[in-house]
Amino acid sequence: MTEPGRTGRWPRSFAFVLVKDFSMMPFTAAIEPLRAANRMSGQTLYQWRTLSKDGAPVRASNGAMVQVDGMLRLVGLADAVVVCAGINAYDHRDPDLAAQLRRASRQGALIGSVCSGSIVLADAGLLDGRRCTGHWEDLETLAENYPALDVTKSIYEIDGNRFTCSGGTAPLDLMLNFIAQDFGRDLAAQVADQMLHHSARAAAGPQRLALSERTGVRHPGLLDVIGAMEANIENPLPLPALAAHAGLSLRQLERHFAAHLGQRPAAYYRNLRLGRARQLVQQTGLSMLEVAVATGFSSASHFAREYRRAHGHAPSTDRTAA
Repeated sequence: MTEPGRTGRWPRSFAFVLVKDFSMMPFTAAIEPLRAANRMSGQTLYQWRTLSKDGAPVRASNGAMVQVDGMLRLVGLADAVVVCAGINAYDHRDPDLAAQLRRASRQGALIGSVCSGSIVLADAGLLDGRRCTGHWEDLETLAENYPALDVTKSIYEIDGNRFTCSGGTAPLDLMLNFIAQDFGRDLAAQVADQMLHHSARAAAGPQRLALSERTGVRHPGLLDVIGAMEANIENPLPLPALAAHAGLSLRQLERHFAAHLGQRPAAYYRNLRLGRARQLVQQTGLSMLEVAVATGFSSASHFAREYRRAHGHAPSTDRTAA
């Protein structure tokens, strides 16, 4: 976004398309920097509208009902169309919405998304062959469901006339990047300061907290083992290899897991794999055998037994509910 709007002048216009169960935080994190840029500059540099497929109010995932300005098919000459989605995004894919987004793209708008909106764009075929991202919970299933995508773990991605962004406060970083491109780093810094956002994160920065923050573990060897487990879900590493990777004996590994995490390393690793399996069961069309293979189980029957033991019901129950 380094040239003036499609009309050849400022302000630059954004259209935010709200999908049922959209996440409120990424939505507001995308709009507020635009408001702050207008305020800090004393000019109307950006303008925006909120839209839905049919112009009806949309309920956010937190239960708030949000009134919109109109329907997507009347988007007009917006410079950028941003799809805002959240939980259950796979349930809210819609052929009519996809067609309207493709039409907006044909009209020349930049097409983007925040949080799980990348699922909606992928379903519309608007991310094929593009680098893209989304909320970290969705990345594995996004890659499985849409193999034509180049899915990354970045905070945000800009690839030509497409941009995608992860969840939470990450859209603030994306918009600060746009503001810096459009009006310079000084204004972007003023906006960041106004938002109490002391440093804009780079696009390729990590989405998730460091392992030590997520697990409460500070022991470096144990963190190495947990990181190796998370990176090797499909082809689980044997415990002796994990211990050697961290410079520990197997007995030391068992002792550290018991002291810091209250469980044995084999159980911890199995639960990681079953957590990933549940995502694949609920959010993809993979067969149970394919899910089993993708999460390191030797057979579909072995996978089903472990899944039932962990979750209290068969994986087919979660598939049906989803």
